[in-house]
Amino acid sequence: MSTILVTGGAGYIGSHTCKALHAAGHTPVVYDNLSNGHRNAVRWGPFEQGDITDRDRLRDVLAAHRPEAVIHFAGLIEVGHSVRDPGSFWHANVVGTWKLLAAMRDAGVGRIVFSSTAAVYGIPDTVPIPEDAPTVPVNPYGDTKRAVETMLANHAAADGLRYAALRYFNAAGADPDGELGERHDPETHLVPLVLQVALGQRDEIAVFGNDYPTPDGTAVRDYVHVADLAAAHVAAVAHLDANEAPLVANLGTGTGYSVREIIETCRAVTGHAIPHRDAARRAGDPPQLVAAADRAKDALGWTPANSDLETIVASAWRWHSENPVP
Repeated sequence: MSTILVTGGAGYIGSHTCKALHAAGHTPVVYDNLSNGHRNAVRWGPFEQGDITDRDRLRDVLAAHRPEAVIHFAGLIEVGHSVRDPGSFWHANVVGTWKLLAAMRDAGVGRIVFSSTAAVYGIPDTVPIPEDAPTVPVNPYGDTKRAVETMLANHAAADGLRYAALRYFNAAGADPDGELGERHDPETHLVPLVLQVALGQRDEIAVFGNDYPTPDGTAVRDYVHVADLAAAHVAAVAHLDANEAPLVANLGTGTGYSVREIIETCRAVTGHAIPHRDAARRAGDPPQLVAAADRAKDALGWTPANSDLETIVASAWRWHSENPVP
């Protein structure tokens, strides 16, 4: 059908999206510097190694493959790292996107789907969170994602760029076929951390905060299966084919699960005790982050099909069991 450049396509969500693009008849071209991605996750199209801040390399790749659109995952994502080293996040996420948009303009590519985040909302006043809620990030990671959304809007107004900014809530789970999974170094996401305890790779899981104003005192988050996120990106590419207006949409289920519920579900799925310890709250962690996701349903026809908690955990457990961390 069409060629799609996928920056960061060797990473967790990017590789799952490449598989979904291929299944839909597209050719995904992965552009990745492999600082966080994995070469063996690139299986459904060509691979081009390069950094997102390298405009000349981007221009060459775009000229060689002539994609119809770009899906942009490349960048830094770990919140704690952004607090310690904000400059690296502004360089990779904001300067990198500026270089990408410049290369796209040079190549005549006018459509982009951007990997944004619920972190742009900061600590929300309203839950579930609608897309028109104030964007007041509480960390540099969220700041950079909000800045990129502004950049995309500026380009849409100036030169007709068509874009979709998809604000993820908590990506989790693994490919239902067992081909792909979550591999971060260091790992910071809750589900794989809990499963590492079940696998004996960690002694216990820390629960940061047990006194939030939530039903069991622990923080509540909206978890979305990575295969459902991938499907939303495929739908967003099609949406941009037919629509000129920008799209900003939450990707979430509208249902929140607490940290204790995640741990209990992991215990049930794995059959392991999974010791935990209570720890102090982390600065900037909101009590609840749950999406109002009607816009994605209305605009993209997107409804999460794999995002019940048991399916998320079971798919992740299968993958981590078969691909243990060395």
